[in-house]
Amino acid sequence: MIICDIDLGAPELQAYCALTQKQAHSEGVFIAESINVIQSALDAGIKPLSLLCERRHAEGKAAELIKKLGDIPVYTPPDEAIKKLTGYELSRGVLCAMERPIPMTADEALADAHCCAVMENVRDETNLGAIFRSAAALGMDAVMLCGSCSDPLSRRAARVSTGAVFRLPWARLPALSEGGAEILKRRGFTLCALALSDRSEGPEALANAVMPAVVLGNEGEGLSREAVACCDITVRIPMRRGVDSLNVSAAAAIAFWEAGKRG
Repeated sequence: MIICDIDLGAPELQAYCALTQKQAHSEGVFIAESINVIQSALDAGIKPLSLLCERRHAEGKAAELIKKLGDIPVYTPPDEAIKKLTGYELSRGVLCAMERPIPMTADEALADAHCCAVMENVRDETNLGAIFRSAAALGMDAVMLCGSCSDPLSRRAARVSTGAVFRLPWARLPALSEGGAEILKRRGFTLCALALSDRSEGPEALANAVMPAVVLGNEGEGLSREAVACCDITVRIPMRRGVDSLNVSAAAAIAFWEAGKRG
């Protein structure tokens, strides 16, 4: 059902309001942006609630998607009204309010995993999404989130991941020093910290690890000492020209490639 004229203050549109200023939306709801990301969420069985779409796309690139959505409301106010509502000009043209799925437990997410990524305090949504994308592409079976990691279902993280947040099992995990490491080791994982240390091995150590769990730290501070102390091995990526580190998402891709060689 396409609805062209609606008051921007209507309760039905509040999930889309001021998206650049808030992380969480209505309780139990998240926003998926772009046709590809929305389709990935639908493929994962996630329930759509409503669609906000630029008018030119309703009969254009979003037409097939709208057919798949069934009877949910499709709001197509003027472009300037969408910008006023959301706080920015849509680059992908389509937003979908979706029902937030029930979170997996760590045991559920790890049930069929033989290698996984573990993030500690990765707060930047772009980095988080990029790590999910690399994890899906390069052989990780699950993603664990420790500490103050951002929400994988945030609009930007899901978009940057190109929908990988809906294809990979993920769950929140206690800090490694507070029981998280035991959960992973009990399942047979070798915890591999990506960190600078005098004892760090080369990245080829990841390919030799049995059931590697690649542990990545915060963008600015890296892994905490407590997390490194819980890991079985420490790995570093050799650098040149005075550079001592990579962006965490770039480092993750290299580490996932090495870790995925075994499987």
